[in-house]
Amino acid sequence: MNAPTPADGWRRVHPVTPFVRGWAVLAAVLIIGGQQVVEDLPNVGRVAGTVQGVWWQALLGLVLFALVVFGYAAVAWRMTTYAVDDDAVHLRKGVVFRQQRHARLDRLQAVDIRQPLLARVFGLAELTLEVAGGSGSAVAIGFLKESDAQLLRADLLARAAGVKARRSASTPTVVTGPIPMAPGDPGAVPAAEGAADLVETLPPVAPEQPVYDVPPGRLLLSLVRSPAVWILVAVLVAVGVAVVTTRNLGIVASALPAVVGAGGYLFQRFAGEFGFRAAVSPDGIRLRHGLLETRAQTIPPGRVQAVSLAQGPFWRGPDWWRVKVNVAGYQSADGSQSQNILLPVGPRDEALAALWLVLPDLGTDEPRELLEEALAGDARTDRWFTTSPQRARLLDPLTWRRNGFAVTERALLVRSGRVVRSLVVVPHERTQSLGLAQGPWERRRGLVSFSLHSTAGPVRPVAYHLDADDAARLLDEQAVRARSARAHATPERWMEHVAEAVLPEDPR
Repeated sequence: MNAPTPADGWRRVHPVTPFVRGWAVLAAVLIIGGQQVVEDLPNVGRVAGTVQGVWWQALLGLVLFALVVFGYAAVAWRMTTYAVDDDAVHLRKGVVFRQQRHARLDRLQAVDIRQPLLARVFGLAELTLEVAGGSGSAVAIGFLKESDAQLLRADLLARAAGVKARRSASTPTVVTGPIPMAPGDPGAVPAAEGAADLVETLPPVAPEQPVYDVPPGRLLLSLVRSPAVWILVAVLVAVGVAVVTTRNLGIVASALPAVVGAGGYLFQRFAGEFGFRAAVSPDGIRLRHGLLETRAQTIPPGRVQAVSLAQGPFWRGPDWWRVKVNVAGYQSADGSQSQNILLPVGPRDEALAALWLVLPDLGTDEPRELLEEALAGDARTDRWFTTSPQRARLLDPLTWRRNGFAVTERALLVRSGRVVRSLVVVPHERTQSLGLAQGPWERRRGLVSFSLHSTAGPVRPVAYHLDADDAARLLDEQAVRARSARAHATPERWMEHVAEAVLPEDPR
């Protein structure tokens, strides 16, 4: 019996989904409406005093609006189905405009389990599949029971890795056949047929080994040491002084948007990175974080395109670093950048451990010494790095000794910054394209900036103001290294070598 296909394996998400999605829309409307009422409170009061029954009319309108929202969400739930086979995940949705999307498992970049606050109350989760293909290519299946989402994630990662579920006529561990639908629904199959024929034993969830976690105290202290807090404090002090000297409280109202914006940014950072934990397992790098909305990410090994380690001036004392990554097609639908974080804040050893998760072998006999030079060295003590020449001092008076690159057998390392130190590491096989840029001032001084183009994300590898000959040589040699590395790259079905350990041979 073949694995379920979209023709006979369509399933629905959890029936509580309409309430979760409808409440999110209703809450957003209430917040926006509340802000409008507060801003125009005097006029609202006058209208309420002159128009009899305005409050109950407003309440009735809100109830009717809620019925429309939840009714539409219920129809959308009924029109949303998904299916899984050995090659892809299929999703059908849409009320007015129907969509059918396919996420190919051989292009799977990462698998997330997201739990907004209300979904956590009901024990539900949304499964998000990030695939190579740029922004908007993600496929979200939600909401499911949290246990079902965990099992489905393990199944998808195993299928993407080349491990197929075993068919069994005996007691199964999981039934993944289609949920019976109403007669006449497209893709519906009889319940008895689905239960009898589409029984599979899924691969067990791969074990994991914890690598590091970020205590809430360290996260909070890192935010206190961030420039945003100092800017917020400066604004508050300036507003306080202005109010005292002018006795004009209107200054507070004019400064309120800036204060709320800075406070919202800090809270978003704290809530998004709260409880951050990293672990490694055969199916990838597992990351868990979040205060109000929790997110469990699984990034398959070898799918990270670039890594950056950065340290601001206020983190120099405790020697803390922040680690970000680029993953092909990994773009947040809500604009959040927390899913591109491999380590929010941690000491140097943890930052290097995060780098080892992505690239355990740098291709050099002295990896620690090379990385120490990359993080804190400059041209006066360099052994491996090629830096900007002295004639770049006019363009980079502070950083010309730091800006540079180093090459190993496995990766290109790009170093920059003195106030904010930055190191970018790109495996040769992940090189997308290369480029040189030269402005009029650089041309007069024989300087060129070298760019290595990665996938969309927060990491941007650029070596500024190199000697023109060094940059041209790097361009030619890096193109050859990238082509050779891609030719010898390991297959992307990364779990084939452990398939026997995960699923023993079927005795039949």
